[in-house]
Amino acid sequence: MAETTATAPKQKGNVFLDPIDPGTSPILIKGPLSRRYLTWYTMVTLAITAVWGASSILLANHVQILEFGQWFTGNDAGVDLQALTLLKQQIDAGAATATPEQARQLEILAGFDASRAQSLSIIASIGVILTMFIQPLVGLASDRTRSRMGRRAPWILFGTLAGAVLLAGLRFAPTVAALALIWMLAQAVLNTASGPLVATVADRMPENRRGTASALGGFGNFFGGVLGGVTAGFLFGAVGLDFYFLIAAAVALAGVLFVIFARDASSKDLEVPEFNWKEFFVGFTVALRSRNFRFVWFARILLTFGYAVSTALSLYMMQSYVQPALSSAEATQTAGLLALVGVPFMIIAVLVAGRLSDKLQKRRSFVVFSSALMALSMLIPIISPTLPALFLQAIIGGIAFGAYLPVDQALFIDVLPDQKAAGRDLGVAALGSNLGQALGPALAGAVVALTGAYLGVWIAAFVLVALAAVAVIPLKGVK
Repeated sequence: MAETTATAPKQKGNVFLDPIDPGTSPILIKGPLSRRYLTWYTMVTLAITAVWGASSILLANHVQILEFGQWFTGNDAGVDLQALTLLKQQIDAGAATATPEQARQLEILAGFDASRAQSLSIIASIGVILTMFIQPLVGLASDRTRSRMGRRAPWILFGTLAGAVLLAGLRFAPTVAALALIWMLAQAVLNTASGPLVATVADRMPENRRGTASALGGFGNFFGGVLGGVTAGFLFGAVGLDFYFLIAAAVALAGVLFVIFARDASSKDLEVPEFNWKEFFVGFTVALRSRNFRFVWFARILLTFGYAVSTALSLYMMQSYVQPALSSAEATQTAGLLALVGVPFMIIAVLVAGRLSDKLQKRRSFVVFSSALMALSMLIPIISPTLPALFLQAIIGGIAFGAYLPVDQALFIDVLPDQKAAGRDLGVAALGSNLGQALGPALAGAVVALTGAYLGVWIAAFVLVALAAVAVIPLKGVK
């Protein structure tokens, strides 16, 4: 054990272990260096996750602006979407009759509504799909990187700076196709930072402090998403699409400050073993050969699939499904509150469910219960297509999701076929979440395009999440 190394700043109170292997990181036991690392690790995690939260507001509004310009042209360019939607709701309820001119505009509204839903769903899906392929490759590359800044820092610096440039570039996307391309690249590049960032916990933290570091990362992930969504919702009316610049600046600043103030040891002397691509790819199939792992994996895909279906078009839901319909500005502000309202309940559920499942030594029953509860929450907007119903669904869904998250992760650990390959196989588990998140928006957009309404979105979400509850019942040897 040493108090200083040649690569670390000499500060009183620092205690760390010198790296065992050449080119790897010292283990930060305690002291200013350890606290500084944990602080900036949390800040970068929060900044990157805030992008995902803000994007739900920014991309939906951006797509709507672009699609509106395509559908409502000439004399229709000044049409009031809220007033036209309210008219449609009155006609559907039999309380009004459309004039020929109104009927023409309502036809345009139907095309516009389907088009914006499809466009947003495609944009939300393709970035996740690309990220699924990039993450394991970047993780591998960062393990083998030799540089003066260490193994992870070059990737974190590149990901945050290049990602910030692409985020700023979104502001100038002139078409939906351009927006989709730039957002896909931005997501992929930002994930070249987030993967190696998480790996720094294993690099620099002793085993007895990895839980603390992971908890801080979880805090950054959770509140970053909420902060990004709420801030974008409330500030959009004032700054509009220029919010892209604010979120880009936050990501770039956090990445640079992490590399400067939580700097790592040089990895120039890193010993890189020979690599076999075939073994690398075949290794990801090992866990799926296990019967129990497969069932839990499919259940996670189904639940995240259904959850993503229900949330993908929430901004448009408030403008076209909720009665009475909200304006674009009202929906944008309300979307932030909708993301926030379930947070306290989710936190309580996470704490209670995790401890209770440990005490009772039951995982499967908790997963079944939480999945079933989430499915039931999807029925609320079907029964009552109103704004209060959306808030109630968000609260009950938050409780269900909070109860699901820690227990499902513990269940995956319980059914791992090889505990020595936990990192690899839990990566496959995370792939299930990403797959569900990618499929959800695509299905939501397709449902709106085919049916011309949002009711089918909630029905699809209910069916998928209900199937997730059923999928873990056949597990063998697991309570």
